[in-house]
This record gives sequence, structure tokens and C-alpha cells, in this order.
Amino acid sequence: MRFLILISAFIACTFTNGFAQHEVGVSIGLSTYQGDLAPDNIQGSIGNLHAAFGGFYRYNVNNFIAAKLGVNYGRLSADDAESDALSKQRRNLSFRSTLLEAALTVEWNILGYQAYNYSRVFSPYLFAGVAGFKYNPKAFYDNVWVELQPLSTEGQGLAEYPERAPYKLIQVSFPIGLGVKYALTDQWNIGLEAGLRVTLTDYIDDVSTTYVSTDELLVNRGELAAQLSNRTGVDVQSGKQRGNAENNDTYLIGMLFISFNFGDNGLVGGRSRNRRKSGCPTF
Repeated sequence: MRFLILISAFIACTFTNGFAQHEVGVSIGLSTYQGDLAPDNIQGSIGNLHAAFGGFYRYNVNNFIAAKLGVNYGRLSADDAESDALSKQRRNLSFRSTLLEAALTVEWNILGYQAYNYSRVFSPYLFAGVAGFKYNPKAFYDNVWVELQPLSTEGQGLAEYPERAPYKLIQVSFPIGLGVKYALTDQWNIGLEAGLRVTLTDYIDDVSTTYVSTDELLVNRGELAAQLSNRTGVDVQSGKQRGNAENNDTYLIGMLFISFNFGDNGLVGGRSRNRRKSGCPTF
């Protein structure tokens, strides 16, 4: 019986008593993208950084493992005109898209992290998980931002190209990344994280495979589709390379966050608190 009491006390101490189990937080940072239109120089890459915002709930299973549900909002963009490569400049494609993401990730606190009573106030961490994201690539044409997906710029959905299905504007990605967190008090944390999103689509930028016949686009989707499929200013033979279908697009999000712990401790304090005031009972 004494053994059962000891085990029960240990479990209760580890997962409930005085443990900052739950967090809610907000974040601000940057979003960017990598794909067929991504610039090949630092200046262009910096120009494609956009403000991003988010909020999250984190459940701390123990000092080392946490699960996080988060929502992020940002923007992605790129422009061939910013490239140093002459071939990309001649292609003359561009896009922008809003980004809305909901992600579920698991975190591993490498050093262990426990804000309560400041037992472990700092740790780097790794994370991985799954996300759903919504995007909608648009191109600026004739002083208007035009949605590209309905135009079938690479023949998606046309009878002449049965192997090219229209791409969906809600897709799955797999976040992987790293971060650091620090306890300001036993209820407030700050941190910084950066993560790559590996996606299942090559159409975040509306570019993937080859050019299609301008005449076919003109008949099936109209003049606007024909104009935005080929922006080189010259006739391009159907089948000529337009993008690289071998690699899917990715996007990246980096965030600075602040979060609030709530749960069973019910305490707020400073670094001077006596650590012996709380913790597991001894037997």
C-alpha cells in the first residue's frame, strides 16, 4: 500500500501539483517562401519577407515534452524581376498570396523547461508536426490583383491536359524547426522560434511545370488567362519549361512570442521566491 501511495504521489507531482501545464500566447514575426519564383540574391530575399502574426495554446506534458496548437497569418510573394538570372527576368512572372495556417506540433525541450518556481527557466527546443494552410496566389496585371488559380495558367482542368488537375487552395504542410524559451516569471514566458513548412503542393506561386498553348487557354479560359500564363512578351512553344515540378514549394515562419501559464499553481512572483515553498512531498 505504501508503494502505491508513493507512485500516486509521484504522478500527481509530475503532472499536476505546481506544474505550469497550460499556456496561451501571441506571436509576431516574419513569413517568406521558397519555390520556382524565389529570388537568387539577398536583396530579393529580404524584399520577400512579410509581417506575420499568430496565437497559440500549449499543453506541457512534462518538463521535456509539450504539444502546441497554433494559428498564424502572414503573406508570401516573389517576383522574377528581382532575380539575377536573365532567364527568370525574361519569364517575368510574379505572385503574392495571403497565408492562413493552423498547426499542431510537438516540442522537445532539450534541457527541460519548467517555469513554476523557476526550476528550469531556459531551454532550446525542437518541434515538428502537421498543419493545414490556405493560400490564394494573385498576379498584378493592369493595375489589378488577379486570382490565378481559376485561370488554369498551366492547363489545369483543361481537357487537353487530363493529367493536370486544378490545384486546391487549402493544402497540408509539415512544420519542422527550432526555438528557445525563457521564463520571465513563473507565469510569463518569452521565446523565439523559426520553422520550415514542407508542403504537398508546387503551386503556392501558381508555377510548376510547362507552358501550354496560348490558343487553348484563350478558347477555354479567356484572354486574361492567356496573358498571365505567358508574360515573356513573345510566343513560347507549348511544352517549354515554365517551372520545376521536381520540388514542391515551401514556406518559412519565424516568430517572437510571449505566453502566459495557467493551471494549478495559482502563483505569480519573482526570482527571489524560496524554491522550497513548493514541489513534491518527501517520504
